[in-house]
Amino acid sequence: MNIKHLALATALIAVCCGPNRPKPFGPVPTPQQLAWHQKEMNMFVHFGPNTFSGLEWGQGTESNDLFAPDSLDCRQWAQVAKEAGFGGIIITAKHHDGFSLWDNPSSEHSVANSKWRDGNGDVLAELSAACEEAGIGFGVYLSPWDRNHPDYGTERYNDAYVKSLESVLTGYGPLFEVWFDGACGEGPDGRKQVYDWPLFLGKVKEHQGDVVTFSNIGPGCRWVGNEEGHANETNWNTFTPETHNADRSNLPGDYEHYLGSGDEGGAYWIPAEVDVSIRPGWFWRESENDKVKTARELIDIYYKSVGRGAVLLLNVPPTASGRIHPNDIAALKGFRAELDRIFSDNIATSFECKEQDGLPMVMITANPDKPFNRLVLQEDIALGQRVAEFAVDVPDGDGWMEIGCGTTIGNKRILLLPETKASKVRVRIIKTLAPPVIKNAGLYMD
Repeated sequence: MNIKHLALATALIAVCCGPNRPKPFGPVPTPQQLAWHQKEMNMFVHFGPNTFSGLEWGQGTESNDLFAPDSLDCRQWAQVAKEAGFGGIIITAKHHDGFSLWDNPSSEHSVANSKWRDGNGDVLAELSAACEEAGIGFGVYLSPWDRNHPDYGTERYNDAYVKSLESVLTGYGPLFEVWFDGACGEGPDGRKQVYDWPLFLGKVKEHQGDVVTFSNIGPGCRWVGNEEGHANETNWNTFTPETHNADRSNLPGDYEHYLGSGDEGGAYWIPAEVDVSIRPGWFWRESENDKVKTARELIDIYYKSVGRGAVLLLNVPPTASGRIHPNDIAALKGFRAELDRIFSDNIATSFECKEQDGLPMVMITANPDKPFNRLVLQEDIALGQRVAEFAVDVPDGDGWMEIGCGTTIGNKRILLLPETKASKVRVRIIKTLAPPVIKNAGLYMD
């Protein structure tokens, strides 16, 4: 609805600046989801036989002994992640080839049956310990697709997968995210599996409570619809999974675009996660050492993911030695330095919420001597997502001149503006589902 009435505008002032905390509106994040939002960025780690074969999707027929890192250093991974500003690491405990990086009780295709460390190695144990030591979260990716398991494509496989899942959920401490890939291809005999999602999700709930669970449509967070590193300009954290089981002809645009936008007024809090790799592929290849994304490319991804209210999951694959390559580390250091440079100096000196011309406003006071070209806005998403459209103005003589506009805000919106100097900046809330709750506003120069 468009807010055009003073009563609602006055409510905005109470919401933003008054002592009484307003009631939540619509679906709101769980405490686990709220902590997940606050991480903003996590590191994905694709590691397994594909690291050694050069394949993206292994065949499932690879020898267990193919996996043979000679210098595995999970502490290095965790330190690289922490220094880059990532809140956690998610590891491919089992990819589509079925090879498991721990002693999987329902599969012979694992480190336990390899020559690596005489069958006593456990990548998950080492990484979970390294993450705990570094003070960052630990998460797991466990592909339901398995090109190796002999029962794949039968009812027996779902029980075998649950056994694998339970060993991960119960063996490595609290997880911050469980990642289910939606891929469903052929198994050893060319069969495809009908996954028992209620069973899988029930086991996650049983053993890890309300941990954030990723799949294409949630329930903890959803796929953004692409692997290019961006959410849509309009990005609602609210989402209705049931819509995807219906006739897709009623969806706004194509399916992937819909995932990237979410539902205005959706039934559940299922925010978007942006997964993208720092390299062309997901697994390390020596041929891609000179194709690592630059710091500026990563900044662009940051603006289009975190800056559109999503969480960024950036894949940084270790080499066959078991360490992150120096080129990837250099790009991440440059990325961190750029973020620190851009967002260390807030040109805004204060902001307040008020009513003007019958509309809710965020009035920002700025240093008139310093230029800015980035506006950061944040809603208090613990109370729901509310803003659907806003515009940005600066003084122009006796009036105002619009210099930018946007739609949703959510956890964080970074709006790219023309380089500007102004003593005041006005953010007009043009359309909102309920009185907005703006908890932060800032101006920066990139």
